[in-house]
Amino acid sequence: MHIDQALPAEAATVAAVLNEAAQWLATEGRPLWSAADVDIERVQRDTDAGRYFIARENGDVAGVVRIDMEDPFFWPEIEAGSSAFVHKLAVRRSWGGKGVSTTLLAFALERTRSLGRQYLRLDCVADRQALRTLYEGFGFVLHSVIQKGNGSFARYELRVDGSPSDRR
Repeated sequence: MHIDQALPAEAATVAAVLNEAAQWLATEGRPLWSAADVDIERVQRDTDAGRYFIARENGDVAGVVRIDMEDPFFWPEIEAGSSAFVHKLAVRRSWGGKGVSTTLLAFALERTRSLGRQYLRLDCVADRQALRTLYEGFGFVLHSVIQKGNGSFARYELRVDGSPSDRR
């Protein structure tokens, strides 16, 4: 599998993968992203800024991930420049169960390392046990569970050097 930074002209491709995942989750009774979260204008801005990456196999788009250099909403206390943050990881249904999520996480970890950041961090809705199991199986450690609005979110971190996470 090959992962490249999404080009500005590929925003519609990224949005299509995100919308497919959002629709599938909603159909399963587990809605996640709002229409505004995955609309083409927002995705275009993030793609233009170089935040999205696309995983492909033999030209077929398998999944996408957004990697941010800051996350003041979920991680306001984190020192600037110390972390990268995974957001909007989505896998096309035809690629489900084929390791695309872990491939995208491994890519995010290597990118974080190459940028000289100490941690890769992410958050997810706290009651998404399958997602939490995926992250923990990859090596992420639960940092904390926080409340935002009416939601409860699990925050995870992974030290880039592989040593146990320290609590600050």
